Amino acid sequence: MAAATGGNRGCPDVDSVPPPIPVPVPAAWQRPYLNIFKHFRVEEWKRSAKEGDVAALTDTRLKGTIYRIRGSNPASSYLQLPRAGTQSLGLTGRYLYLLFRPLPRKHFLVHLDVTTEENQVVRISFSSLFKEFKSTATWLQFPFVCGAAKDSAGDSVSRRGASGAAPADVRWTCLVLDLPSILSLYLNRRYNHLRAVKLCSNLLVKNLCTSDLVFDPGVTFSKARHTDLACRGIAPMPREMAFPVPKGEKWHDLYDYIRFPSERLKLLYNSIQRSCPSPAAGDGASEEPVRPLPPPVTLTRAVCDRLSLIHHITSPKAVPRRSPVITKSIPEVHLTAPRAVPAGHLVPEENQRLHSGGDTGQPPSAIHVYAHQRGGRTTRAVPAGSEERFLPDPILKLRTIIGFGGCSTKWALWTQNNAAVVYPCHAVIVTLQLRTGEQRFFLGHTDKVSALAFNGSSTVLASAQAGPRSLGRLWDFRTGTCLSVFKTHVHSLWSLSFSRSGAVLCGVGRDGHGKTLVVVWNTAQVTRGGGVAVLAKAHTDMDIQALKIAFFDETRMVSCGRDNIRLWRVRGGALHSCPVNLGEYHSLDFTDLAFEEGPVAEQEPEDRALFVCSKSGHVLEVDYKNMSVRSARRLLPAQPREHGQEQAGSGSGPGIAINSISMSLTFCATGSEDGYVRLWPLDFSAVVLEAEHEAPVSSVCISPDSRKVLCSTAAGSLGYVDIQSRDYNTLMRSHKAAVLGFTVGGIRKQIATVSQDSTIRVWDLVSMQQLYDFAAAEEAPCAVAFHPTWKILACGFDSGTVRTFSLAASNLLLEHKQHRSAITGLTFSPDGNFMFSSCLQGTLALYKCVAQKSHVLRVLGNVVARDAGSGWDALVVSGDSHLLAFVGPSKYVVTVMEACSLDELLRVDISILDLHSTVLDSAVRVCFGPVPQGELLVSTSSSKILVLDAKTGRLVREVSPMHKLTCSSFALSRDGQYLLTAGDKVIKVWDYRMRFDINFQVYIGHSEPVRQVAFTPDQQHVVSVGDAIFLWDFLAPVGARSPPARAHSPASARLPGPEGSSEKPKDVSETLRQTVPLPLLSSPPCLDISSAHQAGYQGIFSELDKEEEASLPGSSRMVANRDKDASVFVVESDRNKELVRPKGRQESPRSPEKSTNEARKGTKTPKSQCSVRPDSYRHFTPRFKASVLPQSCLSPPAGSEVLKLKAVIGYNGNGRGNMVWNPDTGFFAYSCGCVIVVEDLHSGSQNHWLGHAEEISTLALSHNAQVLASASGKKDGDSHCQICIWSIPDGACTAELFHHETQVQAMAFSGDDKFLVTIGDYSDQTIALWSTYTYQLLLSTCVSEPVHDVAFSPVSHQDLACVGRGAVVFWLLEQQGAAVNLKVHQAPAPDVLGLVELTSLCYGADTLLYSGTNSGQICVWDTETNCCFMTWEADEGEIGVLLCRHDRLVSGSNTKRIRLWAVGSVQELRLKGPDARSSSVLLEHEITLDGTIVSAAFDDSLEMGIVGTTAGTLWYINWLESTSIRLISGHKSKVTEVCFSPDETHCATCGEDGSVRVWALSSTELVVQFQVLNQSCQCLAWKPRPVGLWGAESQHVVAGYSDGTIRVFSVSRTEMELKMHPHSAALTAITYSTDGEMILSGGKDGLVAVSSPRTGMTIHVVADHKGSPITVLQCTRKQYHDFGVEGGELWLATSSDRRVSVWASDWLQDKCELLDWLSFPAPADPEGLDLPPSLAAFCPWEQDVLVYVGFGMQEEALFYNLRKKQVVRRVSLPAFATSLSLSPAAPFMALGFHARLLRLQPCPAGDPQDYAGHDDTVHLCRFAPSGRRLLTASHSAVLVWELTGG
Repeated sequence: MAAATGGNRGCPDVDSVPPPIPVPVPAAWQRPYLNIFKHFRVEEWKRSAKEGDVAALTDTRLKGTIYRIRGSNPASSYLQLPRAGTQSLGLTGRYLYLLFRPLPRKHFLVHLDVTTEENQVVRISFSSLFKEFKSTATWLQFPFVCGAAKDSAGDSVSRRGASGAAPADVRWTCLVLDLPSILSLYLNRRYNHLRAVKLCSNLLVKNLCTSDLVFDPGVTFSKARHTDLACRGIAPMPREMAFPVPKGEKWHDLYDYIRFPSERLKLLYNSIQRSCPSPAAGDGASEEPVRPLPPPVTLTRAVCDRLSLIHHITSPKAVPRRSPVITKSIPEVHLTAPRAVPAGHLVPEENQRLHSGGDTGQPPSAIHVYAHQRGGRTTRAVPAGSEERFLPDPILKLRTIIGFGGCSTKWALWTQNNAAVVYPCHAVIVTLQLRTGEQRFFLGHTDKVSALAFNGSSTVLASAQAGPRSLGRLWDFRTGTCLSVFKTHVHSLWSLSFSRSGAVLCGVGRDGHGKTLVVVWNTAQVTRGGGVAVLAKAHTDMDIQALKIAFFDETRMVSCGRDNIRLWRVRGGALHSCPVNLGEYHSLDFTDLAFEEGPVAEQEPEDRALFVCSKSGHVLEVDYKNMSVRSARRLLPAQPREHGQEQAGSGSGPGIAINSISMSLTFCATGSEDGYVRLWPLDFSAVVLEAEHEAPVSSVCISPDSRKVLCSTAAGSLGYVDIQSRDYNTLMRSHKAAVLGFTVGGIRKQIATVSQDSTIRVWDLVSMQQLYDFAAAEEAPCAVAFHPTWKILACGFDSGTVRTFSLAASNLLLEHKQHRSAITGLTFSPDGNFMFSSCLQGTLALYKCVAQKSHVLRVLGNVVARDAGSGWDALVVSGDSHLLAFVGPSKYVVTVMEACSLDELLRVDISILDLHSTVLDSAVRVCFGPVPQGELLVSTSSSKILVLDAKTGRLVREVSPMHKLTCSSFALSRDGQYLLTAGDKVIKVWDYRMRFDINFQVYIGHSEPVRQVAFTPDQQHVVSVGDAIFLWDFLAPVGARSPPARAHSPASARLPGPEGSSEKPKDVSETLRQTVPLPLLSSPPCLDISSAHQAGYQGIFSELDKEEEASLPGSSRMVANRDKDASVFVVESDRNKELVRPKGRQESPRSPEKSTNEARKGTKTPKSQCSVRPDSYRHFTPRFKASVLPQSCLSPPAGSEVLKLKAVIGYNGNGRGNMVWNPDTGFFAYSCGCVIVVEDLHSGSQNHWLGHAEEISTLALSHNAQVLASASGKKDGDSHCQICIWSIPDGACTAELFHHETQVQAMAFSGDDKFLVTIGDYSDQTIALWSTYTYQLLLSTCVSEPVHDVAFSPVSHQDLACVGRGAVVFWLLEQQGAAVNLKVHQAPAPDVLGLVELTSLCYGADTLLYSGTNSGQICVWDTETNCCFMTWEADEGEIGVLLCRHDRLVSGSNTKRIRLWAVGSVQELRLKGPDARSSSVLLEHEITLDGTIVSAAFDDSLEMGIVGTTAGTLWYINWLESTSIRLISGHKSKVTEVCFSPDETHCATCGEDGSVRVWALSSTELVVQFQVLNQSCQCLAWKPRPVGLWGAESQHVVAGYSDGTIRVFSVSRTEMELKMHPHSAALTAITYSTDGEMILSGGKDGLVAVSSPRTGMTIHVVADHKGSPITVLQCTRKQYHDFGVEGGELWLATSSDRRVSVWASDWLQDKCELLDWLSFPAPADPEGLDLPPSLAAFCPWEQDVLVYVGFGMQEEALFYNLRKKQVVRRVSLPAFATSLSLSPAAPFMALGFHARLLRLQPCPAGDPQDYAGHDDTVHLCRFAPSGRRLLTASHSAVLVWELTGG
């Protein structure tokens, strides 16, 4: 057979499909590749142009012609294709291959002009001349890094990624440019074709080609034939493109292969350079090992690298590509015999997303309804033993779906037993039993089902869904379980065919480029637990309408389409095809095919005939064996014969357009465009039987027993013809478009629906049959409503007309035309006396219903909101028919009127109810509650439901969020117990009273947004509409709708308490609380987890000190659960032991707060405290600080601040878990000192949340990324630690929590964000549980051993666990009314580990829990049995960080390593219990960082994340590329000096760690770092700007070190230029002279040295301060000539003995004279105290004055006049200053203090301003040369301030 057109385009395996990039399909003459030089005949120079030195040479090594292009100017030496700039090459191949070699020690340049889909020309250039990547809208410039011979000197340079001239031993290179990917990634444009190529000097070129295939030079033709490389999209290099390889050599040892962008990379790389040697590396195609891309670690690329990773972090993630696996984890429902499982019931909403195919076949937690546990039990996926569930579970069961089709109406199949039919209804597959009408459902598809197929025995069902992420599923038809989920590799698959044995499946569709693709899968192993593998696939230009596998050979297929019938065969891993010779019928449009049926003994299977039908009415009988047409018949419309039968023949006239054909042993069935199903004998002589439909027939299918013919129509109807009885039975009808809404008849089991297909239909809910169909000419219905008692249906139309119909008489009763625009609301009052209607113009009409007639009573204009939308909830009437409510007159207002008169009673503004919201909230839908409660429910645009008092409008409570998007419809049950909501594509059923941990259940099934949901009048069912009509059984108990969880008082039923619910009680009229609540004088219960019970751990909780318990008044009671073992206890809530400070309610004066503090200080909890720090780095210990909190602070009034915090440089590596990142929202925050830094990863801008005064220990982010919790030490003399609760949208601190006494070790939010748990450190040893709605303390308990980490279960929101010394403690929350209890169970660590600390933990898939130890082991626990069943040695050090997602686990330790583990097999090992072995746990990746791992956050697939270390660095980690890039960095130790560059674009810092770091001020990026080992850098200075010159020469920084050396660094060249050693003691101060020609340095011994950076010589030494360390050196230009000394420069030196010397110097003349000597008095030095430094500075705004601060008689700043020789002014200070800087621009003085304050002091007079933000002494502050910025330092944190005014 000939190969299919298009050739073998490659068959990537299941998980290796690259992300779709729109690529044009190459024309036939460009396939499989195009040799551009050969095609355009470059050697003739007719269609190409050359300029300069361009010559054709013969290369003996390459054995062929090459072109040499050389010249000094690229613009004058080039080779260009095509010749004229107005022409175009028109090459559409995806890849451009350039085989070239740069000339040694020369630069080259290449230009490529490409055209986009928008007809925009974009130039892509790459050159060794380019130093950095640049881009505009029409030009991309890439630096090219030339490769050298392997292991040569040039090779090491190229590995570092440095562009430049080509090395001497540069190699020939095959450069592969993926042009569509380049345009898509860098410009977000779609590629169309290559327009022109321009090759400029200096380079040698062998060839230039385009192709749509990936050619691998390391693959030979023989190897390609014997391996599966074709299925991986890899082909051998064609001869014309190949480099010669001598025998015994390897291609990659001789040449370079560069593919750009790399297939494995997702980052936007800023240069083109050698990467992995081959695209097939690792697949057996090449023996050359994979060389990973060199990590971009060069300092000059730091900023560019971060821009790349920010793009990666904030861009959408691609699906991970891994090895083929069996996937069963997309949200689904497992159907179990004998009854169908309720459809689509899910638990938490966050799990509603599609799971990738990279999972290991283990179903993810909380995805399906029923999980088949061991032992054969069918168990709900709800935590065992929990009594806080919303019962019954499930409360809805899918009963009936009215609808058919969705994507296609041609797929309807018979089961083998003829008893049922299978068909799709949008995203659901339905099995309908013919005898009973019962439906069974297959759920799991996330988009509309596009094709179905059965195997021969109807035991396996195949299905595929439409959409760009087309997935296929294989189902066990008997049980309804999904056997496998696989990627189809097709974007729109429209046909499936199963072999009779079920071993082969084939499909037809289009790929991402719109080209027809045929794929064949191997499904033989699916029923035995195996996966689905691609056997072969092929592209074709032929049209294919149908494809079927031959019944006699599973490797053979037949297809038909427009102008073709083709035979296919799989052979040797490839799919080949050949056409059938059609002769005169070659131009027919073929639509369907069928094989001849029946066993014939003397007939070979492949001799069977094949019947193919067409739109022209022809039916061709094809000889399969000879590939020819055996006979042709044309079916004509009815022609009169003796019996009026139709016939087949060859007559003239239009034939019957046949859409489908089906064969049996005795007859043939056809479905045609004229709506007829016809049955023919096998010779097509005459019609035997026919059935007419009202729409074209899409498909026909004869039942296996040949007694029935199933047929479907394009109008969405499904039925069958009974041949024996000649009856037609309609099985299903459906709307042709989306259903907009419905109404249910009050006294009948009927439902009326209105659809976008402009019809109104009435259905019988029992039989699913359509009863009536209404349509109006040129009008579209908008709304419909049943009268509650009469058989009347009211309909509203887009013309504004309202019509009422009598269903009994089937006639029109009345027509009302009060409206002039489309009807938006239509309803009857429950008593049937009134009807109401509204329209888009805001008009509201009231009708009186009398004697089945309706008369208009009143019409009001502009009362209903025009922009509120339409729907059945637009107008609602209360249950007693007294009140009418709607949204209007604006969308922000809800109005309540008297129903009988339309008199307005109440108007509520929704937008003002939430005082904390930053946006205006608008109303969407309204609903009345039960009449006795008098409540009105309002859904809002922010997905909240507000419960209002219908009489007063007071806000009773709110529930949020209901859905991710706006709630489109909602309804309340008649008894007020249950709330239905619809939003997105799901339905939720809520407990209206919100009494449980999980107050809702989620149900899937709709593939489109749900338009409306409601209870039926008898409350027995629920109806939802959208893509189809879904009828659900409502399973709540009839007599007692409230689940029997606990008793409630009437008060709590009306207004439930906040604890444990998802509602926020609010009262608009309540007054603000004037005082904060006081804690009770009682202690939390003490749970003894002491080490005294370590022998076996079995009795740890069984013995309690009851005497101590009884002696604690008001303490929490601890009750043993007799049904469990002795180690399980219930801890009941102990309330009011916390201090909560809601923001905005602290309006009381200071005195009540003082009394509060005194009351708390007098409370001492009688618990045993651990004073010894545990052996665990995971445990937080605050950095020691000698500084104190300020006693007073002169904060500037709001709006008058002169300073604004612009940026914070640094990350606190001393924190634990103090970095959070949410990959979905992009929220990224970390702590630095006492500041929370919130950074925008797009722009790099920072926001700073100031609320803490002490070092922040840890952070916790809620799962919805709306709330951040931060914890620090005690504040303002409080006796408890501070926990701040931040609202992320507005950055405001909404509450402060006080409970723990020392430090907070860890915090965690529950999975539903209803609870926050906090744990204290080893000195505190308390665990506290908070409600996130009121932030009241729900429960607090004490443990006698330190706890290191805590986590909530992602599956069950009431389960949590914590780890400590030798055990894991499992907690179960139980909520009873307002009280919360804890069930506690402690599980000891395995004995094999000995006495260890369990230091970290995380929950894994399903029932797994992972914990790390301080000895490097990872333990795996079964949370069902609370037992450890497996351990493995994961590291050599302590594991302090664990994260698990699906089948992957990340561990971080104090060995500086972060590791990625494959743990997919652990779930299977759990079944083995303690006998499990860890050999199947694999280490996938490992990266070593610069410090101990203290925090980590990763995306949902653990492919990329951010990791924090103790070195003060935040790293970006990408496992796919094995790269780590610095994201945030800072000093680990104390910062000793800061300074600005003269142009203020950069700043420099140095620290005790020996580093000098230069930062870009615009982005706070680390530009360069100079590190000196084993030394401390004490001081630094930036070289000043020379007069009249500024450039790279002046970009120098000088630094002084603790060994007495001075080093001069060039910032621009990133190298040390000079090292001097003028001091024998450590340096303490350094500066440049004003002209930058001299360096002045002062040491700890008091000596000042003057050295020349040009010669390295020390030219002068000043010893006047000898014996006292120099603290300040400063130079300024001399401004006055009456000082009596010579020299053009003044400089001063200050020493710690409070002495200041002022000098005048002229270093070129070797002059240095003392101008003044100042000594400031001070009292006797207090012993044992560190004195504040002596600091002095020249005053910029008073040229003859210097300012001094230091230890003295008074706490003041002194202004000394050098001319008057006296102190002229004193400024009083609150304390002795620790740092000083004077603004060069404005009269401001910045001072830092030991009390952690920064003061900005106006001079000579003015009100000072104090600024917080430092958590330690402000020991450095430096103004910028312009005075517009200020740098301050507090220990390791550097803060950048901006002056906004003064």
